[in-house]
Amino acid sequence: MAKPLKKLVSCVVLDLDGTLLNTDGVVSEVLKVFLGKYGKQWDGRETQRIVGKTPSEAAAAVVEEYGLPCGKDEFLAELYPIFSAQLCNIKPLPGANRLLKHLSGHGVPMALASNSPKESIESKISYHQDWKDYFSAIIGGDEVTAGKPSPEIFLEAAKRLKTEPSSCLVVEDSIPGVAAGKAAGMEVIAVPSIPKQAHLYTSADEVINSLLDLQPEKWGLPPFLDWIEGTLPIDPWYISGPVIKGFGRGSKVLGIPTANLSTEGHSSLLSEHPSGVYFGWARLSTRGFYKMVMSIGWNPYFNNAEKTIEPWLLHEFNEDFYGEELRLVIVGYIRPEVNFPSLESLIAKIHEDRRIAEKALDLPSYLKHKDDQYLKCSLHREFNHS
Repeated sequence: MAKPLKKLVSCVVLDLDGTLLNTDGVVSEVLKVFLGKYGKQWDGRETQRIVGKTPSEAAAAVVEEYGLPCGKDEFLAELYPIFSAQLCNIKPLPGANRLLKHLSGHGVPMALASNSPKESIESKISYHQDWKDYFSAIIGGDEVTAGKPSPEIFLEAAKRLKTEPSSCLVVEDSIPGVAAGKAAGMEVIAVPSIPKQAHLYTSADEVINSLLDLQPEKWGLPPFLDWIEGTLPIDPWYISGPVIKGFGRGSKVLGIPTANLSTEGHSSLLSEHPSGVYFGWARLSTRGFYKMVMSIGWNPYFNNAEKTIEPWLLHEFNEDFYGEELRLVIVGYIRPEVNFPSLESLIAKIHEDRRIAEKALDLPSYLKHKDDQYLKCSLHREFNHS
């Protein structure tokens, strides 16, 4: 069991957008459409400036950056109905439901503290079963005089939870949110929502890759008991496509022949799932079914420019199979993506991942997914789960 990092806590205060909900993906889609009306193209360059900000601050940043012929209030008034219509499409981030059910089931008091207006928060969580009941307090940015990075919203959360700020653990995705939590005298876990930015969260007490990696026992809270032999079962998700040539490093540099998939057409799926090492079952259209371990992410050792999908089919093949259709069902999680001090340590870790996946896939809870209909149906018929 992990030792407490700093101090024990009794309550948890969570941010909403980018921490529990994958709001960023929907915001990007809405902004693409909205800016298109002005002949502008949303390219995401403002993401870093708007994450964790109040709606008014975020609007001002976009209006300024794109030179829009409107003020921030007009921008918000026009954007709000478009965004509201998409609230039902905002999905929980991986690990969010698991965390909320776990803490609630153990009687850990929770508060939701977001820079969004209270009405907007309640609308968003209304699409997710039991979420409103999980929280003893919900505080919106319109209920305090200053939003994050001001500590006011977190101090108000502690007040409503009837506890001292020092007894609270904050879970946040943004730098303003982390600053607010620390200024309130709370312990803070950062779960950065912007890729490759973990180094900017130096004031956080812990930085984790995703909610799947949160270890409550480090803070004196009840531990998760759902890990099985070094693996975490997850709701299955699916991806398919022709095998493409990768970076030329799998076989040549690592001695590990990965069957890479193109990211084209999978951007929304990739944005939903944290980088890391996963495993599951694979089917090649003409060859059969195989155990599989895969990495998703930027591969810090090689510093990829884009998020990639690199499955390793755990079988010795005598020839290449570029262009062959590959279907994957991903059923478990092993670890977050991390950097390594040497190529040797990276290779050793990949082989350890293989051993963990091979063993786990023989367990009944994972083995049953080999019969998933997604793998069995015609590979030429597009059938996309997400």
